[in-house]
Amino acid sequence: MKKLVRALAIGLIGASGWVLSAEAQDKAKPVDLKISLWVPPAHALVPASKEWAASIEKASNGSIKTTVFPSEQLGKAFDHYDMARDGIADITYVNPGYQPGRFPVIAVGQIPFTFSDGRKGTAALDAWYRKYAATEMKDTHFCFAFIHDPATYHGTKKVVVPEDIKGMKIRPAQSTIGQMVTMMGGTNVQASAPEARDVLERKVADGIFFPWGSMFLFGLDKVTKYHIDAPLYSTVFTYSMNKAKYDAMSPAQKKVIDDHCTTEWAVKLSGPWHDFEAAGRDKMKALPGHEVYALTPDQLKAWKASVAPLHKAWAEAVKKVGGDADAIYKDFEAAIAKYSAGF
Repeated sequence: MKKLVRALAIGLIGASGWVLSAEAQDKAKPVDLKISLWVPPAHALVPASKEWAASIEKASNGSIKTTVFPSEQLGKAFDHYDMARDGIADITYVNPGYQPGRFPVIAVGQIPFTFSDGRKGTAALDAWYRKYAATEMKDTHFCFAFIHDPATYHGTKKVVVPEDIKGMKIRPAQSTIGQMVTMMGGTNVQASAPEARDVLERKVADGIFFPWGSMFLFGLDKVTKYHIDAPLYSTVFTYSMNKAKYDAMSPAQKKVIDDHCTTEWAVKLSGPWHDFEAAGRDKMKALPGHEVYALTPDQLKAWKASVAPLHKAWAEAVKKVGGDADAIYKDFEAAIAKYSAGF
């Protein structure tokens, strides 16, 4: 009899603990998250981010409310990492390459001819970078990293081999492409994606490195003619969160965020964007007045040889901040192999 009573008591304690846990989540202090994106509402990341945000709200039983702000409503594209750090926004869409030299470790994903596939590349990048984000992006709470579908050169002048870049003015996609342009004798014209059409339209730039689908989204198809048909490079991105906002959450709310800041979610959120960009390639091919041209094997070989110094430059940048470049790159190669994401 005593054993039965004891068992019932333990069961009641466990049950009451479960109820308290559920109540604790229901009664957790409400949190409002401002999610800032610098792309326009028509961009595939916006509806995908809204679905992600809705999943966060649902999983938190409504204790976490979210609002997505596209189109640089809360700040310029170049400032999005600092916006998360400073609490101007709670979660931001960051292009680390917009600030050359600031995030040298993750920049390895920007070296040309690294990824051949957007989804696989995203999985590899995110799974690998989690180990390093806590140090490199220590003043924000890292959520996940991803890439866009491999992109290429577009311009008003035809470019076939690396030597053709000499003397040209190019808007680079990110800092590593900027290094490449400089190595090839070109001049970089810095402009965020929303500003890119203007610099080409005013002939401040002759060409741009950009994803296929976004050429139409940002109106760049109206100011370019020539397009290399090869997956030259990808750009790395993160969703970064204000640390104080995360730290102030209840344990249950933190778990909801943690469950939505995973490699799986990185692929799920960026997946529609990968499809959108890939579809832009065929759309451009069908457009009158545009030349989409493949590279010969020798031309492609020349491009690959020309970017080899970027690996050395990346390693030197990592060493300057105290990183073990050889070990980091070995980890990176292992992740690429694991997810079959290589070029």
